[in-house]
Amino acid sequence: QVLLVESGGGLVQAGGSLRLSCAASGPTASNYAMGWFRQTPGKEREFVGRISLSGSTDYADSVKGRFTISRDNAKNTVYLQMNSLNPEDTAVYYCAANTSGTYTYWGQGTSVTVSL
Repeated sequence: QVLLVESGGGLVQAGGSLRLSCAASGPTASNYAMGWFRQTPGKEREFVGRISLSGSTDYADSVKGRFTISRDNAKNTVYLQMNSLNPEDTAVYYCAANTSGTYTYWGQGTSVTVSL
């Protein structure tokens, strides 16, 4: 069992930055590839990006060049650095742990609101 807890959300003006954190706990928490997703009311959950165990990353086109995912395995924490935010980035952001190709464990989400 892996417990994921996101933090770092909040209100930011357009053009600003936020860094989200996802702290993982559990005996094998550092052994998973991790993903970030986001969701707005009435829409399906959207893939934002992911990071492998080795640290390789890939991103959705909508955030490429603005968002960066990193991980600190010693702290069992994954980060989502978000720059040049715009109102379309407003959403609840979730982290998830990938086990055998499936995102099995999910956090409770952290809300990000970007104002004009």
